[in-house]
Amino acid sequence: MEVIFDAFLALMAPEVLIVVLLSSIFGLFVGAIPGLTATMAVALLVPVTFFMPPLAAIAAIVSASAMAIFAGDIPSALLRIPGTPSSAAYTDAAYQLTMRGKGELVLGACLITSAVGGLVGGLFLMFFAPAVARFALNISSYEYFWLVCLGLTSAAFIAPGSAVKGVISLLLGLLIAMIGLFPVTGQPRFTFGSTALYGGVGLVATLIGMFAIAEVLRFALSRDPLPVMATTKIGNIFKGLAPELWRNRRGFASGIVVGTSIGPLPGAGADIAAWISYALSRRFTRDRKKFDEGSLEGIISAGAANNASVSTSYVPATVLGIPGDSMTAIVIGVLFMKGLTPGPTIFQNQPTLIYGIFLSFILANLLMIPLGYAAIKLSRYILDVPREYLMPVIMIFCVVGAFAMDNTLSAVVTMLVFGVVGWFMEENGFPIAPALLGIVLGRMLEETFLTSMIKAQGDFLQFFSRPIAGTIGVITILIWISPLVLMLWKRFGRRRAVA
Repeated sequence: MEVIFDAFLALMAPEVLIVVLLSSIFGLFVGAIPGLTATMAVALLVPVTFFMPPLAAIAAIVSASAMAIFAGDIPSALLRIPGTPSSAAYTDAAYQLTMRGKGELVLGACLITSAVGGLVGGLFLMFFAPAVARFALNISSYEYFWLVCLGLTSAAFIAPGSAVKGVISLLLGLLIAMIGLFPVTGQPRFTFGSTALYGGVGLVATLIGMFAIAEVLRFALSRDPLPVMATTKIGNIFKGLAPELWRNRRGFASGIVVGTSIGPLPGAGADIAAWISYALSRRFTRDRKKFDEGSLEGIISAGAANNASVSTSYVPATVLGIPGDSMTAIVIGVLFMKGLTPGPTIFQNQPTLIYGIFLSFILANLLMIPLGYAAIKLSRYILDVPREYLMPVIMIFCVVGAFAMDNTLSAVVTMLVFGVVGWFMEENGFPIAPALLGIVLGRMLEETFLTSMIKAQGDFLQFFSRPIAGTIGVITILIWISPLVLMLWKRFGRRRAVA
Protein backbone atom coordinates (compact mmCIF):
# COMPACT_ATOMS: atom_id res chain seq x y z
CA MET A 1 0.00 0.00 0.00
CA GLU A 2 2.90 2.35 0.69
CA VAL A 3 4.12 1.94 -2.88
CA ILE A 4 0.64 2.70 -4.24
CA PHE A 5 0.44 5.82 -2.06
CA ASP A 6 3.85 7.01 -3.31
CA ALA A 7 2.73 6.36 -6.89
CA PHE A 8 -0.46 8.34 -6.27
CA LEU A 9 1.52 11.31 -4.97
CA ALA A 10 3.81 11.13 -8.02
CA LEU A 11 0.82 11.04 -10.36
CA MET A 12 -0.83 14.00 -8.58
CA ALA A 13 2.16 16.25 -9.28
CA PRO A 14 0.89 19.38 -11.11
CA GLU A 15 3.13 18.87 -14.13
CA VAL A 16 1.92 15.26 -14.56
CA LEU A 17 -1.74 16.27 -14.21
CA ILE A 18 -1.31 18.96 -16.85
CA VAL A 19 0.27 16.41 -19.20
CA VAL A 20 -2.61 13.96 -18.59
CA LEU A 21 -5.22 16.66 -19.24
CA LEU A 22 -3.62 17.89 -22.46
CA SER A 23 -3.00 14.34 -23.71
CA SER A 24 -6.63 13.44 -22.98
CA ILE A 25 -7.88 16.38 -25.04
CA PHE A 26 -5.47 15.46 -27.84
CA GLY A 27 -6.65 11.82 -27.77
CA LEU A 28 -10.29 12.88 -27.94
CA PHE A 29 -9.60 15.09 -30.95
CA VAL A 30 -7.61 12.45 -32.86
CA GLY A 31 -10.05 9.65 -32.05
CA ALA A 32 -13.03 11.72 -33.16
CA ILE A 33 -11.52 12.39 -36.60
CA PRO A 34 -12.39 9.45 -38.88
CA GLY A 35 -9.34 7.48 -39.90
CA LEU A 36 -7.00 8.91 -37.26
CA THR A 37 -6.63 5.90 -35.00
CA ALA A 38 -5.67 5.62 -31.34
CA THR A 39 -2.37 4.11 -32.43
CA MET A 40 -1.69 7.18 -34.52
CA ALA A 41 -2.48 9.43 -31.55
CA VAL A 42 0.04 7.53 -29.46
CA ALA A 43 2.66 7.53 -32.22
CA LEU A 44 2.35 11.29 -32.70
CA LEU A 45 2.90 11.79 -28.97
CA VAL A 46 6.23 9.94 -28.95
CA PRO A 47 8.41 12.89 -30.05
CA VAL A 48 6.83 15.02 -27.30
CA THR A 49 7.65 12.40 -24.65
CA PHE A 50 11.37 12.92 -25.30
CA PHE A 51 11.21 15.94 -23.01
CA MET A 52 9.17 14.33 -20.19
CA PRO A 53 10.08 12.22 -17.17
CA PRO A 54 9.10 8.52 -17.47
CA LEU A 55 5.81 8.67 -15.51
CA ALA A 56 4.51 11.73 -17.34
CA ALA A 57 5.50 10.21 -20.71
CA ILE A 58 3.65 6.93 -20.15
CA ALA A 59 0.69 8.69 -18.49
CA ALA A 60 0.38 10.85 -21.62
CA ILE A 61 0.23 7.75 -23.81
CA VAL A 62 -2.25 6.02 -21.49
CA SER A 63 -4.58 9.03 -21.44
CA ALA A 64 -4.44 9.62 -25.19
CA SER A 65 -5.07 5.96 -26.05
CA ALA A 66 -8.03 5.55 -23.67
CA MET A 67 -9.67 8.76 -24.86
CA ALA A 68 -9.07 8.01 -28.54
CA ILE A 69 -10.65 4.55 -28.29
CA PHE A 70 -13.82 6.11 -26.87
CA ALA A 71 -13.82 9.12 -29.19
CA GLY A 72 -13.87 6.80 -32.19
CA ASP A 73 -17.50 6.07 -31.30
CA ILE A 74 -18.55 9.67 -32.02
CA PRO A 75 -18.13 9.62 -35.82
CA SER A 76 -19.42 6.03 -35.84
CA ALA A 77 -22.76 7.18 -34.47
CA LEU A 78 -22.99 10.48 -36.34
CA LEU A 79 -21.29 9.80 -39.68
CA ARG A 80 -21.25 5.99 -39.98
CA ILE A 81 -17.45 6.18 -40.13
CA PRO A 82 -15.51 4.40 -37.37
CA GLY A 83 -13.10 6.87 -35.80
CA THR A 84 -10.87 3.97 -34.74
CA PRO A 85 -10.79 0.31 -35.86
CA SER A 86 -12.27 -0.82 -32.54
CA SER A 87 -15.42 1.21 -33.27
CA ALA A 88 -16.00 -0.57 -36.58
CA ALA A 89 -17.67 -3.57 -34.93
CA TYR A 90 -20.81 -1.63 -34.02
CA THR A 91 -20.73 1.33 -36.42
CA ASP A 92 -23.79 0.19 -38.41
CA ALA A 93 -25.85 -0.42 -35.28
CA ALA A 94 -24.90 2.95 -33.78
CA TYR A 95 -25.72 4.83 -36.98
CA GLN A 96 -29.05 3.04 -37.42
CA LEU A 97 -30.10 4.01 -33.91
CA THR A 98 -28.97 7.59 -34.52
CA MET A 99 -31.07 7.76 -37.68
CA ARG A 100 -34.06 6.67 -35.56
CA GLY A 101 -33.49 9.61 -33.21
CA LYS A 102 -31.55 7.75 -30.50
CA GLY A 103 -28.13 9.26 -31.15
CA GLU A 104 -27.92 10.83 -27.69
CA LEU A 105 -28.65 7.47 -26.06
CA VAL A 106 -26.01 5.75 -28.20
CA LEU A 107 -23.31 8.31 -27.37
CA GLY A 108 -24.18 8.22 -23.68
CA ALA A 109 -23.95 4.44 -23.65
CA CYS A 110 -20.60 4.52 -25.44
CA LEU A 111 -19.23 7.03 -22.92
CA ILE A 112 -20.32 5.22 -19.76
CA THR A 113 -19.45 1.71 -20.94
CA SER A 114 -16.00 2.84 -22.11
CA ALA A 115 -15.27 4.56 -18.79
CA VAL A 116 -16.50 1.65 -16.65
CA GLY A 117 -14.76 -0.93 -18.82
CA GLY A 118 -11.51 1.01 -18.58
CA LEU A 119 -11.80 1.35 -14.80
CA VAL A 120 -12.37 -2.38 -14.32
CA GLY A 121 -9.45 -3.14 -16.64
CA GLY A 122 -7.26 -0.71 -14.72
CA LEU A 123 -8.14 -2.34 -11.38
CA PHE A 124 -7.41 -5.76 -12.85
CA LEU A 125 -4.06 -4.46 -14.09
CA MET A 126 -3.17 -3.02 -10.68
CA PHE A 127 -4.04 -6.07 -8.58
CA PHE A 128 -3.14 -8.97 -10.86
CA ALA A 129 -0.13 -7.74 -12.85
CA PRO A 130 2.25 -8.11 -9.84
CA ALA A 131 1.13 -11.74 -9.39
CA VAL A 132 1.77 -12.35 -13.07
CA ALA A 133 5.19 -10.71 -12.66
CA ARG A 134 6.16 -13.03 -9.81
CA PHE A 135 5.07 -15.96 -11.91
CA ALA A 136 6.96 -14.61 -14.93
CA LEU A 137 10.26 -14.62 -13.05
CA ASN A 138 10.32 -18.39 -13.64
CA ILE A 139 9.74 -18.06 -17.37
CA SER A 140 12.63 -19.03 -19.63
CA SER A 141 13.30 -18.48 -23.33
CA TYR A 142 11.24 -21.62 -24.11
CA GLU A 143 8.09 -20.08 -22.61
CA TYR A 144 8.79 -16.73 -24.27
CA PHE A 145 9.10 -18.44 -27.64
CA TRP A 146 5.76 -20.19 -27.35
CA LEU A 147 4.07 -17.07 -25.96
CA VAL A 148 5.24 -15.08 -28.96
CA CYS A 149 4.06 -17.86 -31.28
CA LEU A 150 0.66 -17.89 -29.58
CA GLY A 151 0.37 -14.11 -29.87
CA LEU A 152 1.26 -14.15 -33.55
CA THR A 153 -1.15 -17.01 -34.17
CA SER A 154 -3.98 -15.19 -32.43
CA ALA A 155 -3.33 -12.05 -34.47
CA ALA A 156 -3.51 -14.03 -37.73
CA PHE A 157 -6.58 -16.13 -37.01
CA ILE A 158 -8.72 -13.64 -35.06
CA ALA A 159 -8.13 -10.79 -37.53
CA PRO A 160 -11.36 -9.78 -39.28
CA GLY A 161 -11.76 -11.03 -42.82
CA SER A 162 -10.05 -13.96 -44.52
CA ALA A 163 -7.83 -16.11 -42.29
CA VAL A 164 -5.56 -16.76 -45.28
CA LYS A 165 -5.03 -13.03 -45.80
CA GLY A 166 -4.37 -12.68 -42.08
CA VAL A 167 -1.62 -15.33 -42.29
CA ILE A 168 -0.12 -13.69 -45.38
CA SER A 169 -0.09 -10.33 -43.57
CA LEU A 170 1.59 -11.94 -40.57
CA LEU A 171 4.27 -13.57 -42.74
CA LEU A 172 4.94 -10.22 -44.42
CA GLY A 173 5.49 -8.64 -40.99
CA LEU A 174 7.87 -11.44 -39.99
CA LEU A 175 9.80 -10.98 -43.23
CA ILE A 176 10.14 -7.23 -42.56
CA ALA A 177 11.32 -8.01 -39.01
CA MET A 178 14.24 -9.97 -40.50
CA ILE A 179 15.70 -6.80 -42.00
CA GLY A 180 18.90 -5.88 -40.17
CA LEU A 181 21.74 -7.82 -38.57
CA PHE A 182 21.47 -11.53 -37.83
CA PRO A 183 21.43 -11.85 -34.00
CA VAL A 184 24.13 -14.55 -33.80
CA THR A 185 26.71 -13.69 -36.47
CA GLY A 186 25.93 -10.00 -37.07
CA GLN A 187 25.59 -10.63 -40.81
CA PRO A 188 23.42 -8.00 -42.62
CA ARG A 189 20.16 -9.31 -44.09
CA PHE A 190 17.89 -7.64 -46.65
CA THR A 191 19.60 -4.30 -46.09
CA PHE A 192 20.47 -3.84 -49.80
CA GLY A 193 23.73 -2.18 -48.80
CA SER A 194 22.05 0.53 -46.71
CA THR A 195 23.65 1.07 -43.30
CA ALA A 196 20.45 2.78 -42.14
CA LEU A 197 18.74 -0.64 -42.16
CA TYR A 198 21.36 -2.39 -40.02
CA GLY A 199 19.21 -1.79 -36.95
CA GLY A 200 16.05 -2.92 -38.73
CA VAL A 201 13.09 -0.81 -39.78
CA GLY A 202 11.97 1.89 -37.35
CA LEU A 203 8.88 0.76 -35.46
CA VAL A 204 7.28 4.17 -34.94
CA ALA A 205 7.97 5.25 -38.53
CA THR A 206 6.37 2.01 -39.71
CA LEU A 207 3.33 2.50 -37.50
CA ILE A 208 2.81 6.10 -38.59
CA GLY A 209 3.19 5.07 -42.21
CA MET A 210 0.80 2.13 -42.18
CA PHE A 211 -1.90 4.01 -40.29
CA ALA A 212 -1.62 7.73 -40.96
CA ILE A 213 0.05 7.95 -44.39
CA ALA A 214 -2.20 5.17 -45.68
CA GLU A 215 -5.22 7.22 -44.58
CA VAL A 216 -3.86 10.36 -46.26
CA LEU A 217 -3.36 8.39 -49.48
CA ARG A 218 -6.85 6.94 -49.24
CA PHE A 219 -8.34 10.40 -48.88
CA ALA A 220 -6.25 11.80 -51.75
CA LEU A 221 -7.27 8.99 -54.12
CA SER A 222 -10.92 8.70 -53.05
CA ARG A 223 -13.66 10.33 -55.07
CA ASP A 224 -16.51 9.30 -52.79
CA PRO A 225 -18.57 12.18 -51.34
CA LEU A 226 -18.22 12.76 -47.63
CA PRO A 227 -21.17 11.45 -45.59
CA VAL A 228 -23.66 13.75 -43.98
CA MET A 229 -24.09 13.87 -40.22
CA ALA A 230 -27.15 12.01 -39.00
CA THR A 231 -28.13 14.72 -36.52
CA THR A 232 -27.56 18.42 -36.01
CA LYS A 233 -28.56 18.55 -32.35
CA ILE A 234 -27.15 16.69 -29.36
CA GLY A 235 -29.10 17.08 -26.12
CA ASN A 236 -28.94 15.20 -22.81
CA ILE A 237 -26.92 12.06 -23.47
CA PHE A 238 -27.72 10.54 -20.06
CA LYS A 239 -31.52 10.70 -20.38
CA GLY A 240 -32.98 7.18 -20.20
CA LEU A 241 -29.52 5.62 -20.10
CA ALA A 242 -29.71 3.91 -16.69
CA PRO A 243 -32.70 1.65 -17.58
CA GLU A 244 -31.01 0.63 -20.84
CA LEU A 245 -27.77 -0.26 -19.06
CA TRP A 246 -29.68 -2.31 -16.49
CA ARG A 247 -31.71 -4.04 -19.22
CA ASN A 248 -28.47 -4.99 -20.99
CA ARG A 249 -26.45 -5.68 -17.85
CA ARG A 250 -25.47 -9.17 -18.99
CA GLY A 251 -24.00 -7.84 -22.21
CA PHE A 252 -22.28 -5.07 -20.23
CA ALA A 253 -20.68 -7.62 -17.89
CA SER A 254 -19.74 -10.01 -20.70
CA GLY A 255 -18.08 -7.16 -22.62
CA ILE A 256 -15.93 -6.30 -19.59
CA VAL A 257 -14.99 -9.98 -19.14
CA VAL A 258 -14.15 -10.40 -22.83
CA GLY A 259 -12.09 -7.19 -22.95
CA THR A 260 -10.26 -8.01 -19.73
CA SER A 261 -9.49 -11.52 -20.97
CA ILE A 262 -8.39 -10.60 -24.50
CA GLY A 263 -6.31 -7.56 -23.54
CA PRO A 264 -3.40 -9.54 -22.03
CA LEU A 265 -3.21 -11.77 -25.11
CA PRO A 266 -0.25 -10.66 -27.25
CA GLY A 267 -1.44 -9.71 -30.70
CA ALA A 268 -5.08 -9.07 -29.86
CA GLY A 269 -6.04 -5.50 -28.91
CA ALA A 270 -9.15 -3.39 -28.53
CA ASP A 271 -10.47 -3.90 -32.05
CA ILE A 272 -10.40 -7.71 -31.77
CA ALA A 273 -11.98 -7.54 -28.30
CA ALA A 274 -14.78 -5.36 -29.69
CA TRP A 275 -15.45 -7.70 -32.62
CA ILE A 276 -15.51 -10.80 -30.43
CA SER A 277 -17.74 -9.15 -27.82
CA TYR A 278 -20.16 -7.88 -30.47
CA ALA A 279 -20.23 -11.32 -32.14
CA LEU A 280 -20.99 -13.01 -28.82
CA SER A 281 -23.82 -10.55 -28.14
CA ARG A 282 -25.31 -11.28 -31.54
CA ARG A 283 -24.94 -15.03 -31.02
CA PHE A 284 -26.75 -15.08 -27.67
CA THR A 285 -29.30 -12.30 -28.22
CA ARG A 286 -32.95 -13.17 -27.72
CA ASP A 287 -34.12 -11.27 -30.80
CA ARG A 288 -31.67 -11.62 -33.73
CA LYS A 289 -33.84 -9.56 -36.09
CA LYS A 290 -34.05 -6.62 -33.69
CA PHE A 291 -30.33 -6.88 -33.03
CA ASP A 292 -29.49 -6.67 -36.75
CA GLU A 293 -31.76 -3.66 -37.21
CA GLY A 294 -29.79 -1.70 -34.61
CA SER A 295 -29.69 -2.46 -30.91
CA LEU A 296 -27.92 -1.05 -27.86
CA GLU A 297 -27.14 -4.58 -26.70
CA GLY A 298 -24.13 -5.06 -28.96
CA ILE A 299 -22.97 -1.46 -28.57
CA ILE A 300 -22.91 -1.70 -24.78
CA SER A 301 -21.06 -5.02 -24.83
CA ALA A 302 -18.44 -4.03 -27.41
CA GLY A 303 -18.00 -0.53 -25.93
CA ALA A 304 -17.15 -2.03 -22.55
CA ALA A 305 -14.73 -4.49 -24.15
CA ASN A 306 -12.85 -1.69 -25.94
CA ASN A 307 -11.37 0.15 -22.99
CA ALA A 308 -11.16 -2.90 -20.73
CA SER A 309 -8.78 -4.46 -23.25
CA VAL A 310 -6.78 -1.23 -23.56
CA SER A 311 -6.01 -1.36 -19.83
CA THR A 312 -5.22 -5.07 -19.58
CA SER A 313 -3.07 -5.04 -22.73
CA TYR A 314 -0.39 -3.48 -20.51
CA VAL A 315 -0.07 -6.75 -18.58
CA PRO A 316 2.16 -8.52 -21.15
CA ALA A 317 3.87 -5.23 -22.03
CA THR A 318 5.00 -4.44 -18.48
CA VAL A 319 5.31 -7.97 -17.09
CA LEU A 320 6.77 -9.87 -20.05
CA GLY A 321 8.06 -7.11 -22.31
CA ILE A 322 5.74 -8.44 -25.04
CA PRO A 323 3.39 -5.84 -26.59
CA GLY A 324 -0.29 -6.68 -26.29
CA ASP A 325 -1.01 -4.52 -29.33
CA SER A 326 0.58 -1.83 -31.48
CA MET A 327 -0.01 0.87 -28.83
CA THR A 328 1.80 -1.03 -26.10
CA ALA A 329 4.58 -1.72 -28.61
CA ILE A 330 5.17 2.03 -28.65
CA VAL A 331 5.00 2.11 -24.83
CA ILE A 332 7.77 -0.49 -24.65
CA GLY A 333 9.85 1.64 -27.00
CA VAL A 334 9.31 4.71 -24.79
CA LEU A 335 10.33 2.74 -21.68
CA PHE A 336 13.54 1.64 -23.36
CA MET A 337 14.12 5.22 -24.48
CA LYS A 338 13.87 6.30 -20.84
CA GLY A 339 16.43 3.69 -19.79
CA LEU A 340 13.86 1.30 -18.32
CA THR A 341 13.57 -2.39 -19.20
CA PRO A 342 10.02 -3.80 -19.14
CA GLY A 343 9.78 -7.24 -17.61
CA PRO A 344 9.19 -8.97 -14.26
CA THR A 345 12.03 -7.09 -12.55
CA ILE A 346 10.45 -3.67 -13.19
CA PHE A 347 8.22 -4.27 -10.14
CA GLN A 348 11.34 -4.60 -8.00
CA ASN A 349 13.45 -1.89 -9.62
CA GLN A 350 10.79 0.76 -10.37
CA PRO A 351 7.69 -0.03 -8.24
CA THR A 352 6.58 3.61 -7.88
CA LEU A 353 6.74 4.14 -11.64
CA ILE A 354 4.84 0.99 -12.57
CA TYR A 355 2.05 1.62 -10.05
CA GLY A 356 1.92 5.22 -11.21
CA ILE A 357 1.28 3.92 -14.74
CA PHE A 358 -1.50 1.66 -13.44
CA LEU A 359 -3.09 4.54 -11.50
CA SER A 360 -2.98 6.69 -14.64
CA PHE A 361 -5.55 4.31 -16.16
CA ILE A 362 -7.90 5.00 -13.27
CA LEU A 363 -7.36 8.75 -13.61
CA ALA A 364 -7.79 8.71 -17.41
CA ASN A 365 -11.06 6.80 -17.27
CA LEU A 366 -12.43 9.04 -14.53
CA LEU A 367 -11.55 12.09 -16.65
CA MET A 368 -13.23 10.43 -19.61
CA ILE A 369 -16.73 11.17 -18.33
CA PRO A 370 -16.51 15.00 -18.12
CA LEU A 371 -14.13 15.37 -21.05
CA GLY A 372 -16.05 12.85 -23.14
CA TYR A 373 -19.29 14.69 -22.42
CA ALA A 374 -17.71 17.93 -23.60
CA ALA A 375 -16.34 16.20 -26.71
CA ILE A 376 -19.78 14.87 -27.60
CA LYS A 377 -21.26 18.33 -27.21
CA LEU A 378 -18.53 19.84 -29.39
CA SER A 379 -18.50 16.97 -31.88
CA ARG A 380 -20.49 18.96 -34.38
CA TYR A 381 -17.58 21.39 -34.75
CA ILE A 382 -14.84 18.73 -34.53
CA LEU A 383 -16.38 16.66 -37.30
CA ASP A 384 -16.87 19.71 -39.48
CA VAL A 385 -13.10 20.25 -39.90
CA PRO A 386 -12.59 20.09 -43.69
CA ARG A 387 -10.54 17.06 -44.69
CA GLU A 388 -8.67 19.02 -47.36
CA TYR A 389 -7.22 21.21 -44.56
CA LEU A 390 -6.83 18.44 -42.00
CA MET A 391 -4.89 15.89 -44.07
CA PRO A 392 -1.95 18.19 -45.00
CA VAL A 393 -1.57 19.10 -41.32
CA ILE A 394 -1.55 15.40 -40.42
CA MET A 395 1.05 14.79 -43.12
CA ILE A 396 3.31 17.44 -41.60
CA PHE A 397 2.92 15.92 -38.12
CA CYS A 398 3.79 12.49 -39.53
CA VAL A 399 6.98 13.70 -41.23
CA VAL A 400 8.11 15.58 -38.10
CA GLY A 401 7.31 12.61 -35.86
CA ALA A 402 9.17 10.11 -38.02
CA PHE A 403 12.20 12.38 -38.41
CA ALA A 404 12.35 13.07 -34.67
CA MET A 405 12.85 9.36 -33.88
CA ASP A 406 16.36 9.10 -35.38
CA ASN A 407 16.99 12.59 -36.78
CA THR A 408 17.52 10.98 -40.20
CA LEU A 409 15.65 11.15 -43.48
CA SER A 410 15.73 7.36 -43.68
CA ALA A 411 12.95 7.23 -41.08
CA VAL A 412 10.82 9.53 -43.25
CA VAL A 413 11.48 7.30 -46.27
CA THR A 414 10.54 4.24 -44.19
CA MET A 415 7.31 5.96 -43.16
CA LEU A 416 6.38 6.81 -46.75
CA VAL A 417 7.20 3.33 -48.05
CA PHE A 418 5.11 1.63 -45.40
CA GLY A 419 2.34 4.15 -45.99
CA VAL A 420 2.06 2.86 -49.55
CA VAL A 421 2.31 -0.74 -48.31
CA GLY A 422 -0.46 -0.15 -45.74
CA TRP A 423 -2.71 1.52 -48.31
CA PHE A 424 -2.19 -1.34 -50.79
CA MET A 425 -2.93 -3.97 -48.13
CA GLU A 426 -6.17 -2.37 -46.98
CA GLU A 427 -7.33 -1.75 -50.54
CA ASN A 428 -6.98 -5.48 -51.20
CA GLY A 429 -8.52 -6.70 -47.95
CA PHE A 430 -5.33 -7.63 -46.09
CA PRO A 431 -5.52 -6.71 -42.37
CA ILE A 432 -2.68 -4.51 -41.13
CA ALA A 433 -2.70 -5.67 -37.48
CA PRO A 434 -1.04 -9.09 -38.12
CA ALA A 435 1.73 -7.44 -40.18
CA LEU A 436 2.42 -4.91 -37.42
CA LEU A 437 2.54 -7.61 -34.76
CA GLY A 438 4.87 -9.60 -36.99
CA ILE A 439 7.20 -6.60 -37.20
CA VAL A 440 7.03 -6.02 -33.43
CA LEU A 441 7.42 -9.64 -32.31
CA GLY A 442 9.49 -11.01 -35.19
CA ARG A 443 12.86 -10.14 -33.69
CA MET A 444 11.83 -11.53 -30.28
CA LEU A 445 10.61 -14.72 -31.95
CA GLU A 446 13.96 -15.19 -33.67
CA GLU A 447 16.07 -14.36 -30.63
CA THR A 448 14.15 -16.62 -28.24
CA PHE A 449 14.24 -19.47 -30.77
CA LEU A 450 17.99 -19.16 -31.33
CA THR A 451 18.69 -18.82 -27.58
CA SER A 452 16.59 -21.88 -26.83
CA MET A 453 18.19 -23.96 -29.60
CA ILE A 454 21.67 -23.07 -28.31
CA LYS A 455 20.69 -24.08 -24.77
CA ALA A 456 19.04 -27.29 -26.03
CA GLN A 457 22.06 -28.06 -28.28
CA GLY A 458 19.75 -28.45 -31.26
CA ASP A 459 17.22 -30.74 -29.56
CA PHE A 460 13.78 -29.29 -30.40
CA LEU A 461 12.06 -31.60 -27.88
CA GLN A 462 13.57 -29.43 -25.13
CA PHE A 463 10.97 -26.79 -26.08
CA PHE A 464 8.41 -29.11 -24.42
CA SER A 465 10.60 -30.14 -21.46
CA ARG A 466 9.14 -27.58 -19.02
CA PRO A 467 5.48 -27.86 -17.92
CA ILE A 468 4.44 -24.32 -18.86
CA ALA A 469 6.38 -24.31 -22.12
CA GLY A 470 5.01 -27.73 -23.04
CA THR A 471 1.42 -26.70 -22.32
CA ILE A 472 1.63 -23.45 -24.30
CA GLY A 473 3.45 -25.26 -27.10
CA VAL A 474 0.79 -27.97 -27.41
CA ILE A 475 -2.00 -25.37 -27.39
CA THR A 476 -0.24 -23.35 -30.09
CA ILE A 477 0.37 -26.38 -32.31
CA LEU A 478 -3.27 -27.49 -31.89
CA ILE A 479 -4.37 -24.05 -33.06
CA TRP A 480 -2.03 -24.34 -36.06
CA ILE A 481 -3.39 -27.72 -37.18
CA SER A 482 -7.05 -27.08 -36.31
CA PRO A 483 -7.95 -25.64 -39.77
CA LEU A 484 -6.47 -28.74 -41.46
CA VAL A 485 -8.28 -31.08 -39.05
CA LEU A 486 -11.60 -29.30 -39.63
CA MET A 487 -11.14 -29.45 -43.40
CA LEU A 488 -10.37 -33.18 -43.31
CA TRP A 489 -13.31 -33.78 -40.96
CA LYS A 490 -15.72 -32.01 -43.33
CA ARG A 491 -14.43 -33.98 -46.33
CA PHE A 492 -14.71 -37.27 -44.40
CA GLY A 493 -18.24 -36.41 -43.30
CA ARG A 494 -19.23 -35.48 -46.85
CA ARG A 495 -17.92 -38.77 -48.21
CA ARG A 496 -19.80 -40.73 -45.57
CA ALA A 497 -22.98 -38.87 -46.43
CA VAL A 498 -22.56 -39.70 -50.16
CA ALA A 499 -21.84 -43.34 -49.36
